Amino acid sequence: MKNFCVTFVACTLVIIGSVSRAHSQDTPKPARAATSRNGSHDFDFEIGTWKTHLWSLRRPLTDSTEWVESKGIVVVRGVWNGRANLVELVAEGPAGPFEFLNLRLYNAQTQQWSDYFATSKDGTFMKPMIGEFKNGRGEFFFQEKLNGRAMFFRSVISDITPDSCRFEDAFSDDGGKTWKVKGIAMDTRAKGESPRQNSDAPKPTPKNTSPENDGQQDFDFEIGTWKTHLWRLVDPLTGSTKWVEYEGTSIVRAIWDGRANLVELVADGSAGHFEGLNLRLYNPQSRQWSLNFAGSKSGTLSPPTIGEFNNGRGEFFSQETLNGRAILVRFIISDITPDSCRFEQAFSDDGGKNWEVNWIAIDTRVKGEA
Repeated sequence: MKNFCVTFVACTLVIIGSVSRAHSQDTPKPARAATSRNGSHDFDFEIGTWKTHLWSLRRPLTDSTEWVESKGIVVVRGVWNGRANLVELVAEGPAGPFEFLNLRLYNAQTQQWSDYFATSKDGTFMKPMIGEFKNGRGEFFFQEKLNGRAMFFRSVISDITPDSCRFEDAFSDDGGKTWKVKGIAMDTRAKGESPRQNSDAPKPTPKNTSPENDGQQDFDFEIGTWKTHLWRLVDPLTGSTKWVEYEGTSIVRAIWDGRANLVELVADGSAGHFEGLNLRLYNPQSRQWSLNFAGSKSGTLSPPTIGEFNNGRGEFFSQETLNGRAILVRFIISDITPDSCRFEQAFSDDGGKNWEVNWIAIDTRVKGEA
């Protein structure tokens, strides 16, 4: 969960088996089929509101023994019926209030979780931790740099009960032989409380009250429930003109007082059932938004599409690959009214000289619904 002030690391185990020459003529026995484990509900225990007590080592991988203590509130919300979840943390430390966010996505093929972490200070995701639960204990890893040196990061979730759990973050600069604990969090469930009712919750970072429009409330218009009618080009950049049509519902929830938001989309059409989410984060330094999309089948986030609004129109861009080839992606939000808006995605394989539209959605607000 909370990679407080840190990122965490992915470690890949490679198991190499060898057969000696003395047994090379033996008939090999068929391998025992691995038991398939559905871990899509591993985080169900955590849904709800928690009080958290945090300790963070000020200078990790040194001889320092100085720890920084913080207290706060954690809210965990389920997405996709448990196959994803969103963690929001607001805490107060010696340097003042701070806010974290985790988006966890389950990959049914690998039976592992990806845990994406961001802070409200920069509005960007760090490299995801990857891992899984075994025997009631979750371990998640990734590789990153600290002070210019490559090292492993590990996050462990343990001591899980209905009303408490423990998180521990650690670094290793010797390939995982030894680990140095960087952070610890002890969470206890806040029974019968919600984020808005909890008087102990520290206040989040206040909005920018400057008269200049810095863009951090650009998506306020979209908070709520919408009916969506969308069209998708089946084979982009192939000359195809075959489109498929969907009807569905989109729910947009504000995070960090509007400086982030989560979009959950469910739709059905001629091509079947579709579930997607888009987590948008505002970067106060660049005054731009990053749009981070995931489909329920993949359990991973696509590269962020980054941009901003000008004159009531949002334009966002990224570079991705399609069929092994690098392409440019453009996403436009336009025709915004209190009760309707239009979304359009296009690809370019010639450096932006020409764009082919492959996704169109017309959203209409569902009045009276939260």
